[in-house]
Order: sequence, then C-alpha cells, then structure tokens
Amino acid sequence: MAPSPVRSGRSRWIVIGALVVAVALAAAGWAAFAGKRHVPDASFTLLSGEKISTSTLRGKVYLVNFWATSCTTCVKEMPEMVKTYQQFHKDGLEFVAVAMNYDAPMYVANYAKTRELPFKVALDDGSAAHQFGDVQLTPTTFLVDRDGRILKRYVGEPEYAELHRLIEGALAKQA
Repeated sequence: MAPSPVRSGRSRWIVIGALVVAVALAAAGWAAFAGKRHVPDASFTLLSGEKISTSTLRGKVYLVNFWATSCTTCVKEMPEMVKTYQQFHKDGLEFVAVAMNYDAPMYVANYAKTRELPFKVALDDGSAAHQFGDVQLTPTTFLVDRDGRILKRYVGEPEYAELHRLIEGALAKQA
C-alpha cells in the first residue's frame, strides 16, 4: 500500500519546521554567546601575595592566560605574550598569567624571575580555572574588554596578528 500523498506531505513539513526551529535556536544561542559573554567574578593570588580580581580589572582591557611551566606550548608562546604586553601596555593593556594549580609554586616563581615576566603572575588554587569554564587545556587565553566582556578565548597559541587587531580595537573603545 502506497503512502497517502497528504500524510507524506504533512510529514515533510513537520521535518522542515523542526529543522527551521532547530536552526533558529542554534543561531539565537550563538548570537547570545558571541562577544557578549561576561568574564566571571574570579580572584587571583599573585606571586607577591597580593590579591586581584576581575572586578578590580573592570574598566581595563586585559588578557588572562592560563598556563603551566610543564606545558611546552605555554613556554613557547610566553616570549610572544611578553612582546604583546610590552607593545600594548603603554596603551592600557593589563595581563594576568595564571599558573595552573598543578604547577609547583617554586617552578612558577623561578620561571617568572628568570624570564623577567613583566606582567602579573598568579598561582591558581583551581578556583579561577573553574570559574573561567573549567579550563583544563593550557595555554588558554581570554581577551576581556573594558566592559568585562570576553572578546575571544584562545585554546592553544593564539594567532598574534588577530589578537593584536582585537586588542587595538578594544583599547580604542572608551569604557
């Protein structure tokens, strides 16, 4: 027995309607997330013992870079991160390098001292990585604008030309 033309036509429209709804929901979710996700309320303990937080950085453009001394990509990217910081710090860029909780504090302190890292270096107890979306892969870097919006999340080494364009754009905008 052949299917009724009415039934197969109705089924086709139901499938098309479901696809349209699914695509619309996916697009709405992407639009709501893209460029509008706000930085979590997180605090960092610097090597000096000083505490800073994302709320104290509000009004500034900054990078939060989760890294580890045992991560070869992190070690490879760090000289470029230093250059990026030095290039844009005079214009207001801040930078917090957050060592993962499994990284030995003495290794982090030694690395920061011997490499003369010019930016803030923090030791994470695991809470900052958790608040930033359970960061587990290093390096993971977040670019945050003056309004506290995450403009970009990089997992792995960033493409520096793109990162620099984003930083320039963020620094050019007034809070």
